Order: sequence, then C-alpha cells, then structure tokens
Amino acid sequence: MFYVDEVRGGRAWIRGETAEHLRRVLRVETGQQFEISDRQDTYLAAVTGLSKDAVEFDLQERLPARRPGARITVLASLVKFDHFEWMLEKCSELGAATLVPVVAARSEAGLDKAALKRQGRWTRISEESGQQCRRLQPMTIKPCIGFAAAVKAAGTVRLFLDEGGGLPLLNCLPDALDQIALLVGPEGGWTEQEREHANSAGWTAVTLGESILRAETAAIAAVSQIQGKWWSAERT
Repeated sequence: MFYVDEVRGGRAWIRGETAEHLRRVLRVETGQQFEISDRQDTYLAAVTGLSKDAVEFDLQERLPARRPGARITVLASLVKFDHFEWMLEKCSELGAATLVPVVAARSEAGLDKAALKRQGRWTRISEESGQQCRRLQPMTIKPCIGFAAAVKAAGTVRLFLDEGGGLPLLNCLPDALDQIALLVGPEGGWTEQEREHANSAGWTAVTLGESILRAETAAIAAVSQIQGKWWSAERT
C-alpha cells in the first residue's frame, strides 16, 4: 500500500521521492493495481500515468476499513538512534498511534539536540512501515519533550514501564481499551525521582516480568501485549 498526496475527482497522485521509488525501483507500469490511502480511506487503484515527478492513479473501488486497534501513545525515552529507530519501526507495525521521544534523566547527553535533526527521518520510517503493514494512517511522530511534560500526557490508562517492579501489565488493562499512554525508560532505567514524579502524577507502574529488557524490547513487548488484549476483547 502507498500513501497518496491527493485524491480528487476519482484520481490520486503520489509525488516526490515515493513517486521516484515507484517509477525507478519498483518499475511500475500503467494498468498495475495497488492499494492506496489518503489517510482517511483506502482504495484499490490502477496506475494511469507516469512522469518524472508524479504517479497518477484511477480509483477503482473504496476498500473496507481496517480496525486500527487500541490507540496507544508511546512516550519513549531517547536511546541510541539505531535502537530507537528499530523500536519506532516496530511500534508502527504493531499499530501504535503516536510516538513521542522523551528526554529522561539517564538519556545519553546530546541525544535531545540530535533528535531535532531526525524528525524528518523518523517520519519517513513511520510512513514506510505504515505502508508495509497497510495502515490507514502512519504513526504520528511528535517532537521531543522532557520528562516533566511526558508525565502530563493524556490517557484513560497511563502505564509506567518500570524495571524496578510493578503490577503485571496485562492485569492493568481494562476490557474496554480506549487511549493508552505508555511511558518507557532509557538505558540505565528510571531515577527514583522520576518514579516518584510519575507515581504522584497518577501513572501505574507496570512490569513485563522478571527479565531486565532493553528499552526498545520493552516498548515493543508492551505494545504487542496491549494490542493482543484489544483484539481478544474485540472478538468476545
């Protein structure tokens, strides 16, 4: 599936780097059919025109909407960017709605400033993974924030992943999952001050078990468990 830039009058267009990828790498031809999304609806569409700067489609039919799963906001403390970007990609594939980079006390120095230059790259990773797993909309990547702002994040359920212990994550999920905020620590874990701050702000400390997981592994495992709970509840 591909995200299109515009849908108008029964036609759609992809421009820029994605159009060049379609034309030069995938070598698409007129008449080929693809699923496309304008981030509101998904369509089956046929390629009708190829140019240097754009690929044009003719809309064939609107496809049934896919259920997006639980609306999860992952507030992920910054870690080394190769690990962070892998986490971002997998959280996108698992259906997280939003990812917010967080500067924690033990985040490596300088990552917050470097993150400013990564926003465009992270958005592209989100879009590419969203297209791969046929999401209606890509996961939203928010600007980097500090820990004090992160604990103010909204959510009907707010979960604080803590390697120091807490309640089993699955025991803290209601049957009707709405908006879930998930706060994930950095390499080295949370400080006691951060734990106290989260607790006083109403977050529930949760654990994934006795193993000490890498930050990116913990985030992916938690999102997977939440989505599994959501799909199970939907089918009962």
